[in-house]
Amino acid sequence: MSVAVSVLFCGGEVCAAVDGDSDKAFAKGLETICEDAAKAHVYFLASDELQGREAGSDGDRVAMQYIVANLRMSGVKPLDGNYVHPSEAVRRARVRNARFQTSPDSVDVIKADGACQLLPLNNVLGFVEGRNKDEYVIIGAHYDHEGMDELLCGDRIYNGADDNASGVSALLQIAKAFRESGVQPERNVIFAFWDGEEKGLLGSSAFTYRFKDMDKVKGYINFDMIGRTTYNKPETHVVFFYSAACPDFKDWADSSVKELRLNLVPDTRATDKTLGGSDNISFQRFDVPIMWYHTDGHEDYNRPTDTADKINYGKLVDITRSAYYCLWRLANEKF
Repeated sequence: MSVAVSVLFCGGEVCAAVDGDSDKAFAKGLETICEDAAKAHVYFLASDELQGREAGSDGDRVAMQYIVANLRMSGVKPLDGNYVHPSEAVRRARVRNARFQTSPDSVDVIKADGACQLLPLNNVLGFVEGRNKDEYVIIGAHYDHEGMDELLCGDRIYNGADDNASGVSALLQIAKAFRESGVQPERNVIFAFWDGEEKGLLGSSAFTYRFKDMDKVKGYINFDMIGRTTYNKPETHVVFFYSAACPDFKDWADSSVKELRLNLVPDTRATDKTLGGSDNISFQRFDVPIMWYHTDGHEDYNRPTDTADKINYGKLVDITRSAYYCLWRLANEKF
């Protein structure tokens, strides 16, 4: 094992006793992942003031600026000199069930046709440079949600605490942990906050169509809804999807639970197909191996009742720690 960490829990805090420089660096980052930060991120992003963070809305842009501010404070640099990477999605106007398109060819054709709707997108991309400049790993979560519905009776705001403020909170903490570790990883690491997922995986799709080094991406970790417990499942339940061609990914997830003494029982599921529902699909289309943390659906899924007070923050933090462990290995080991 390249990450050998003995972890003690002292008054709710992580106290790591380790041997070796790499293990000390890992543990230094691990210590920064905490429940207070998880709550701060989720409560802000899922607050009524952000009005459900619908892609293209004012609330969505506030969430974008919040993410950028946190990356700056954590010392995570922007990718290619800019945190915000704008793109656009278009669809044909007055065509029933028309889907937004993000591929450059489709965008050009639809815009040339004249009558189209345009949706501005703003991915936020942080970057930690690796020693090997020719390999990348990417970890991502979407920050948009469903916005508001003025026709709803009662609460009209889809706060999206689990979907997906929970995932954004994990990603912000892991980005900070990587910087706090004080060491340079073997591979380049991109921390990706996707826009427009709820309207068709638009932000991640736009990125994969435009990123010139997709053939150098060694793996992608995805978060989408990691803060609740599904129907009739124990609080320890978490689904961990991974590419069947990379059995090491399962070993890493299992090892993270054992070595870090996490209160999780991963339901590990191998797949060799595109797995529906989240931004991992955008990467699987390019044959990039994936990992996806998910805690399944629940009674508040895509309802205004998906609020910050219902998140299991201890579980969210344990999933964040597990993913930090997996990203550390993805960024540093051969597989």
